[in-house]
Amino acid sequence: MSHDDRRRAIGKVVSVAADRLVVELHAGTDNFTVVGFDDVHYVARLGSFLMVPVSGEYVVVEVVGLRDRDAGQPSDRGDFDRAGSSKYLDVVPVGMLPMKGGVFRFGVSTFPSLYADALYALDGELDRIFDTDRAVEPAPVVAGMLPVPPDADRYRALPIGKSAVFEDYEVKVRLNEFFGGHVAVLGNTGSGKSCTVASILQALFRKPTEHHARGATFVVLDVNGEYGEALIPLAETGAIGVRRVVLDGSATGFRVPHWFLEMAEWELLLQASERTQLPVLRTALGLTSLFHAKSQTALALREHFIATCIIECFRGADGDSPVSKFQRVVSLLQKYPTDDLNMELLNRFSPNLQYGNFSSANGQSLFLSEVRKKLREDVPLPAYDRTPFSFEELHECLDFAILYEEAHGNRQIRDYCSSMVTRLKSLQERPEYAFLRHQGADAARASSEREFLASIVGLTVRGTQLFKSDQIIILDLNAVEDEVVELVSAVVARMLFRLLRQAEPRNRFPIHLLLEEAHRYIASTPSRFSIDASKIFERIAKEGRKYGMFVMLASQRPNELSKTVLSQCSNFLVHRIQNPDDLSQIRQMTPFISDAVLKRLPSLPRQHALVFGTSVNLPTTFKVGDAFPRPRSDDTAIADLWFHEEGRLADIRIAAQSATSSNA
Repeated sequence: MSHDDRRRAIGKVVSVAADRLVVELHAGTDNFTVVGFDDVHYVARLGSFLMVPVSGEYVVVEVVGLRDRDAGQPSDRGDFDRAGSSKYLDVVPVGMLPMKGGVFRFGVSTFPSLYADALYALDGELDRIFDTDRAVEPAPVVAGMLPVPPDADRYRALPIGKSAVFEDYEVKVRLNEFFGGHVAVLGNTGSGKSCTVASILQALFRKPTEHHARGATFVVLDVNGEYGEALIPLAETGAIGVRRVVLDGSATGFRVPHWFLEMAEWELLLQASERTQLPVLRTALGLTSLFHAKSQTALALREHFIATCIIECFRGADGDSPVSKFQRVVSLLQKYPTDDLNMELLNRFSPNLQYGNFSSANGQSLFLSEVRKKLREDVPLPAYDRTPFSFEELHECLDFAILYEEAHGNRQIRDYCSSMVTRLKSLQERPEYAFLRHQGADAARASSEREFLASIVGLTVRGTQLFKSDQIIILDLNAVEDEVVELVSAVVARMLFRLLRQAEPRNRFPIHLLLEEAHRYIASTPSRFSIDASKIFERIAKEGRKYGMFVMLASQRPNELSKTVLSQCSNFLVHRIQNPDDLSQIRQMTPFISDAVLKRLPSLPRQHALVFGTSVNLPTTFKVGDAFPRPRSDDTAIADLWFHEEGRLADIRIAAQSATSSNA
């Protein structure tokens, strides 16, 4: 053992077992502190590490208990002279660390002998234990890329706070392992989750030197409207861009064109039953694409559908008046005319629109004879390809699809589909779905899917090239209800996941979805709304890593989160948790964490958290770095707001009319 090692010896190993060692401290370690040659060391803090030299290596042990005498020896000195009694530390072995450089490895291959020295750990050894000794590394030169400044560097390990165990020691997470997997930030309300997330992003993007994290993409689903204040100021440095869009139903807010929805999402949104309504809905959505197609094949198919519907209109349902039959035919020919099927063809046979008949006795037969020429045999149903269409067109195409089914003998289909038609009509009228509806000229002005996706991930389109303009994109969903939050989160996540699955080269554009209040839309139980966002997030959790899509979820109820999503998280930042069900959930999903570590969670102070996972070698408790500015999630100052002078104005503004009240 070197001279320096002898100078930092604090005691001797007096008991050795496979799972536990006992260290008796040297005399003079009052209050379990040691004045070393470099600093004052608090060696008896639960969770601290000691080093025991063995054959050119250190056995790293963690302190799990402390006492003032050996439990097996009764004291004959009374209880009045404890200061002079022997002091013992109960420690458990966790791994091995080479003395002269090298990496920490879990497990102990050689146990120390009795009376081996126990040493306090130095900061350099802690960095080696946590594998964060090279927090910053030079930026590599990549062939074919822009020149790299000679002093450019990048993070290898990101500082996230100060250790609660080791005085003034900076806790870091390895960047690749932390952001290269899914992350869960858990804790009771008010424990500091939002500040933790904000602090980590601020630490990442406030890197003082080149290079900055210009390639990062964080899409923040901000359901409480609290991250804008904390993250928008990051753009003031000019190194990165931050953009915030608000979903409030207005024309200037965040909008999602309804034709971006996939077939499965329409099925869920309209709650189409599988046996009767689903085939009709699929046909209707296919028709929305068919009526905008320009090819000759599409034209022939469109004429077949129009002809079929015209013939069915004249056959009519029981109780239909002749005038209503004519009105439906005229509507078809006026809105979806072709070169051969149009109003000119109908007028050639002298229709009397006022009375719903033809001037000549055989006018209807002659007209239908011309229409039947457009019928085709074995016509395939059109496929839904998400061509832009208006909500009115979908309603009409749904009526055409029902007519088409009636023409093929299914005379009860209209009754079977009445509930789905009602739901579509409700979707057209409900104000909270205004962000989804695009009608008339509004549909023509809507962004293409490429432009929409580029905007969501902070890209600027210049011709055929894409440039990174924003690294943080905040979707403020505070103004909408859970039903809309679930729909938007599911659609946006699904579109981004598909973008990365189809992107070339693969896994070169990482996207992180920051999911605040994740238990609201990634629940362990089936959603009570039509769209269940848990499904897409469970797929992202299982498959996203290989494509470069990651989730960073924050929640106060781990027990209510999807077990699949939570089980795929590789790093955890856990704040104070007191609910027994939530504690049990954490214990089940992290079997490698000791009970001693988990027992700390109910008593963690605010702004303190336990970090564990692939980005840190050993679990450790730390004080989260201060977020400045802070998210808008401060506690309510009850005393300040309750007790004030008479006559003070109420400090609140109430909108004249909200979407909820107008729909009540």
